[in-house]
Amino acid sequence: MTDDIRTTKGKLSDLRRRVEASQNVATDAALEKRRAAGKLTARERLALLLDQGSFVEFDAFSTHHADRFGMDKSHPLGDGVVTGYGTIDGRTVAVYSQDFLVLGGSLGEVMGKKITKVMDFALKSGIPMIGLNDSGGARIQEGVASLSQYGEIFKRNVRSSGVIPQISVILGPCAGGAVYSPAITDFTIMVDEKSHMFITGPDVIKAVTGEEVTMEDLGGARAHNTKTGNSHYLAENEEEALEYVKAILSYLPSNNLDDSPILPATESMDSAPTDRALDSIIPDDANKPYDIRTVVEAIVDEADFLEVHSLFAPNILVGFGRVEGHSVGIIANQPSQFAGTLDIDASEKAARFVRTCDAFGIPVVTIVDTPGFLPGTEQEWNGIIRRGAKLLYAYAEASVPLVTVITRKAYGGAYIVMGSKHLGSDINLAWPTSQIAVMGAQGAINILYRKEIAAEPAKSKELLDTYEEELLNPYIAADRGFIDAVIEPHQTRQEITKALRALRNKRVDLPTRKHGNIPL
Repeated sequence: MTDDIRTTKGKLSDLRRRVEASQNVATDAALEKRRAAGKLTARERLALLLDQGSFVEFDAFSTHHADRFGMDKSHPLGDGVVTGYGTIDGRTVAVYSQDFLVLGGSLGEVMGKKITKVMDFALKSGIPMIGLNDSGGARIQEGVASLSQYGEIFKRNVRSSGVIPQISVILGPCAGGAVYSPAITDFTIMVDEKSHMFITGPDVIKAVTGEEVTMEDLGGARAHNTKTGNSHYLAENEEEALEYVKAILSYLPSNNLDDSPILPATESMDSAPTDRALDSIIPDDANKPYDIRTVVEAIVDEADFLEVHSLFAPNILVGFGRVEGHSVGIIANQPSQFAGTLDIDASEKAARFVRTCDAFGIPVVTIVDTPGFLPGTEQEWNGIIRRGAKLLYAYAEASVPLVTVITRKAYGGAYIVMGSKHLGSDINLAWPTSQIAVMGAQGAINILYRKEIAAEPAKSKELLDTYEEELLNPYIAADRGFIDAVIEPHQTRQEITKALRALRNKRVDLPTRKHGNIPL
């Protein structure tokens, strides 16, 4: 018996040494190279992300099936990924962090099973799932066993969608099939000049199409933040990326049945200087731009607005704030970018955000100033009808509290899709400066009175004034109940606050169905 105990203790000591080795697997040269590249190790990233001492690791003793794949049997434990759970600001989250220093962070059967295990744990526990991605892709040596695990991961991403928040942080390469997991998650964060995502790399593209492109131009963080919209935030470094994860989570519930974190209310209902500043924000010239952020910051507590997708489709603004300490999603046309018109990218960006807020029970406040959809053959041929319809679908489907404020222009189809009463918005407000109609005054009279103006050009001004007075002002819409109240700009924060208070226990009976069929 004594010999058995000694043998067991010896095995445990060996396992401990192997675990310690797996936590410090890299050579000094490899670590130095990594430091020079401005990258942290898998465990350093977790230490920055999670509350100190809170991390509980899963499967530290796991390793690949070396005997089956003819690989080095002395390979350290862990198989290139660290998984487990911990806390962020005291709230429990599940995490995995890929280790590029172990076989390039490539995903094999054991790594895949570790990741799917922690994903199952997150869904079962109703806690957010955060993935720190740094991987060269599928482990070629393991063939289809490696590919099968990507499918298992994707399936869990889909099942968790809208149930628990899922956040992907790209901290190195993410190529091939691996990119589909971040694409399914709620938010994707990348680091400038350090993160890369693409289906096929530059070498393959050159071989197949003859195109020459750098890795950075093809799938770098800046490309995905400005061109594709696949990334929601561009961080300067890894520390900033992880801080943004914490910021996003502070507005989200742990799951779709929980409430978002509530902070103490800090704003008085009395009028403040920032409220009064809104009375003069609309230029006298209806075609002159202004920055809608000023309106957003006047509405949210302490002017604290966390923008999402800031570099993609800048003609619309989306992000999170708080009103009386409660999380709200903000969507606002940006008149300083393309006059606030809606295009394909803006429509999809806003639609995705509405659905994210709706999935997690976060009210949506919409601020409208748009002359319509962007005209042009490029937009039409690239599917503005189908893709613009995503935005109206998202609003019409949403069951969370919806409050809309029209500050200036709300023309045509854009008026309808931007949180109008007709799609189900609960409270719709308008400033006296708002213009709600099929189109602007000048375009309308040119169509309606083309012959009269051609015969008597001087009559144009009179017709313009008549159209603005009889059809363009917000009181026409208010008379029909499409606008609940016309308010002074300085009253906006107070009126939104009161509306959200009244809607806090909103309930909607939805028809029985498996799911809708959003135009994709």
